[in-house]
Amino acid sequence: MNELEQAGLARLRDGWISGGAVFELAPIEWKHVAAAATPDEQERRLLAIAAQALDVALRPAAPKTLKRRPPLPVLALPRLPDRLRPLLRAALRQAADARRKTLVVKLVASRGYVTHPMDWIPAASDQNAPDVYAPWIDWQTSAEQERHGSHEKLSAGNWADFYPAARRVALAAMRRSDPAAARLLIEAKASAESAEVRLSLVELLRIGLGPDDAPFLKSLATDRSGKVRELAGRMLAMLGEHGEAGPDVPVTELAGFIEEGKAGFIRRRITFGPVKTKSHAQEQRRAELFELCNLVDLAARFGVTEVDFITGWQFGTDHNADILLSRMVAASGSDTAVAHMADMLVAEGGKHVFRALQLTPRLDNRRKRVLVRLILKQANYLGMLNLAENLDAGWLDWDDLTNGQVLPALRSIIGGNDDAMRQGVHDFLEIMGFLATATAATRLIEDLVAAGLPPASPSLGLLRLNAALAENPSQIVR
Repeated sequence: MNELEQAGLARLRDGWISGGAVFELAPIEWKHVAAAATPDEQERRLLAIAAQALDVALRPAAPKTLKRRPPLPVLALPRLPDRLRPLLRAALRQAADARRKTLVVKLVASRGYVTHPMDWIPAASDQNAPDVYAPWIDWQTSAEQERHGSHEKLSAGNWADFYPAARRVALAAMRRSDPAAARLLIEAKASAESAEVRLSLVELLRIGLGPDDAPFLKSLATDRSGKVRELAGRMLAMLGEHGEAGPDVPVTELAGFIEEGKAGFIRRRITFGPVKTKSHAQEQRRAELFELCNLVDLAARFGVTEVDFITGWQFGTDHNADILLSRMVAASGSDTAVAHMADMLVAEGGKHVFRALQLTPRLDNRRKRVLVRLILKQANYLGMLNLAENLDAGWLDWDDLTNGQVLPALRSIIGGNDDAMRQGVHDFLEIMGFLATATAATRLIEDLVAAGLPPASPSLGLLRLNAALAENPSQIVR
């Protein structure tokens, strides 16, 4: 419709608004349609023509920048049944941040379902979503491209055909079945990727990390990205490879914050403990050094092995230093050192158990479950469970909850008036909603409602979803 016709329509509209007849103002072609009718019918016919013209000819055109997206990929698992979606939405609504929302979708995936995209869809940058959502992540990233069939095996020839998330999933699976082949692919292709992608690819070498990976990791000492160099250095440290002494590896400075001593009257053994810092600046510098240095280099600086250094550390004299050491062990300790520290702290019991929480990303499933069960036997530090990472969903039994002080403590808090403690209960129940079996979730809801928690409390959201998912046992994926 041209401007002249649009102006004519505007005159007709103004005429009708003012209440008068507009037949004489209509275009000649329109008059032919209405001329033989009565005056009232003429106006109705003109109105019909004008309405159709406005509806069809003046419809806003799509912007030229608008692109047609391909259909959202179908995932490997079925969608959550519609009758359970309100429970899912309630649990997601109560999740305080992206990490908590990821726990919700991980629980759903562990029971053999994926979310409806209107309820939850991962962001393009999401690195923590369950693997089953990789096609959606890639759809978010590169929707304008044709999607590659995920059934094909990743190789150097079709590397570019895979989207980043699908490629990571394929490489992770390859590292479990054929770690050398996966490393060779990463070695051949990573250098052409951006620093962020290179970092995520090198990170995959943690799966099945072994001495054969050392030459490639050493070659990354000249990588353009400082983060890649740092990650490669820590992986080499996990393999027992020492870093090169120099200004960028300030192990000597860190050793200055640690005091070596002796303990025991008969069997003198070496001990290590933090030197008391004199200022906040020293405290900060010590934290930076613990983050920069590797455990194997620090232990070598004192002439002992990683295990001997951990055994000799005087836990409990400086809480902050204990946490810094725990993080260092988790980031750069060998598998043997990580397992030794976790077993030692669990055996010590008490507050020492909570320092082992820093190690959970590196612990095997058995040690993670031992650690969680041990914490649940105590009641004073339940909130510390929030620090645990990479836990499995849906394994905690009702016996684990009744074999300690956790339930009496929860009942006491629910019956009390301390709002801060009640918020702690909310956080704890979210974690329990993720960890518990469906049976344990059902019984925990009944127990807490009997203790006085309102049946409609939002704190029970994830527990209710967990309990409801028990109705679909055939889809359970462990």
